[in-house]
Amino acid sequence: MELQAYLDRIGFVGTPAPDLATLARIQRGHLEHIPYENLDVQLGRRVTLDPAEAFAKLVTAGRGGWCYEMNGLFRWALEAVGFRVTAMTGAVLRIERGAAAIGNHLALTVDLDEPYLVDVGLGDGPSEPIPLREGRWRQGWRTVGLERLEAGWWRFHNHERAFATSFDFRHGPADWERLAERCDWLQTSPESRFVANAVCIRHEPEGVVALVGRVMKTITEEGTADRLIDDAEGYARALSERFGIRLPQAAGLWPKISLRHDELFGPAPAAPEGS
Repeated sequence: MELQAYLDRIGFVGTPAPDLATLARIQRGHLEHIPYENLDVQLGRRVTLDPAEAFAKLVTAGRGGWCYEMNGLFRWALEAVGFRVTAMTGAVLRIERGAAAIGNHLALTVDLDEPYLVDVGLGDGPSEPIPLREGRWRQGWRTVGLERLEAGWWRFHNHERAFATSFDFRHGPADWERLAERCDWLQTSPESRFVANAVCIRHEPEGVVALVGRVMKTITEEGTADRLIDDAEGYARALSERFGIRLPQAAGLWPKISLRHDELFGPAPAAPEGS
């Protein structure tokens, strides 16, 4: 793994230093250049916590990944620059799912003048470092926040139109065994939303673009616009043009994606005769 290759991948120009300005630039560059996606889970390819595997996939192969890969690679890169990073056990939507959520997210803080929560693995999560203290912060077109909970827990509150509205974490060393167990469960269990749905998300300068199943969503300060993908060719083209993912095998996912959409929303109405 070479730091310069990662910096080239995220469009970072210049010499990085372990300071807040560099941290913010790396986080934003990662979010805009490396998409969040779970296509390997859909294709039945095993995903691990190994940052070297994440580097090969996200940097060398030009793909994206989910939280364990995205934040795992991000952590490695930050440490290579010279940042002091704490990997933590996160819990997306613990407010709804309880203890079963613990370990379904790899969370990170960076120690500078004070600890900062950083994240590139939530999909449409924070776009800038957040001081580890209670409050709300405006980040471009949206507002996010941190809340201190009981028993050493913190809760990150995402913006109001986010796919994942919150995640919890304890500011301390990660439970890697728990993270590995949840990583395996999320990519194999029929109850996992990552097994059920194909998802791709990427930050853009003015918003977030997401492909959830066959629905393309563009989320900005003005609102959310949806567009339905029509066929396998259109799906592969959307992955390439909007997310930079060139994966021929993804077209083979179309029957499953289309069937899942019909199960959730009903089949699309047939076009009228003569149209």
